[in-house]
Amino acid sequence: MRWDDFRQSDNIEDRRGDGGGGGGGIGLPIGGGGLGIGTIIVLGILGYALGIDPRILISGAEMAGGTRSNYAEQQAPRTSRPTAPPSDQTGRFVSAVVAQTEDVWSEILPAQKGIKYTPPRLVLFDGQTASACGRAQSAMGPFYCPVDQKVYLDTSFFNDMKRKLGGGGDFAYAYVIAHEIGHHIENQLGILKRAQGAQQAAGDRADANRISVRIELMADCLAGVWAANADRKWKILEQGDLEKAVATAQAIGDDRLQQSARGTVVPDSFTHGSSAQRINWLKRGLESGKVDACNTFAR
Repeated sequence: MRWDDFRQSDNIEDRRGDGGGGGGGIGLPIGGGGLGIGTIIVLGILGYALGIDPRILISGAEMAGGTRSNYAEQQAPRTSRPTAPPSDQTGRFVSAVVAQTEDVWSEILPAQKGIKYTPPRLVLFDGQTASACGRAQSAMGPFYCPVDQKVYLDTSFFNDMKRKLGGGGDFAYAYVIAHEIGHHIENQLGILKRAQGAQQAAGDRADANRISVRIELMADCLAGVWAANADRKWKILEQGDLEKAVATAQAIGDDRLQQSARGTVVPDSFTHGSSAQRINWLKRGLESGKVDACNTFAR
């Protein structure tokens, strides 16, 4: 993937090396006898809305519940601070990809949906940092927080993609970033808010999970829309790039991850979609280049 001759984004907040940041932003009550179903549902809805695997939030809450009861920490997240543009190779790569998403979405969102694009900021961190959605940790993977409209990324995730998920390569990494930017597009379109309301009204967790899958697959498709339009403008794709992105989409499908982790697959627990679904929607965006082609809720 071509990127090193492109401009750098001004919307990068580099917190790497700053000591891990302050406290989290959202507190939840946890009883001494373990998590109640109400708390689990709240954690699930929060995870779905933020693009975080709910299992991470639930397991973290269970650990906290085992050490103390009535946990209700609520501290203000750190405010944004200006930082110099990243000078290292990885930081420059992320900055260039974010700049490409800015240039593409600033053109096609008004043209296709009549909405002005307001770019999010991307926070680079290592280990952990604060966000308006709570503490961001490496184990969560990249995620988008709609409260502060920022994407959080510990770039060690790229190494995990190589070693643990069988993915890798610049375009595969760009796809991950563009997926999180896709959640920001969903936020600007009002889809995240409506989806969260639908999850709260869902009859059970399986129904809420199915809404989560639609949110995630739409973000996959929107990542493809970005790539299609970026390639049309600048010819960013090189031989093998698409195959690497497809391999990454396949590796992070819920069915693949569940089979690897526990040897069984439970479709009702999917929160991001199967490998086949993720590949299908990424390709749909790549082939169409159109936002309207990504309406997972109409299918």
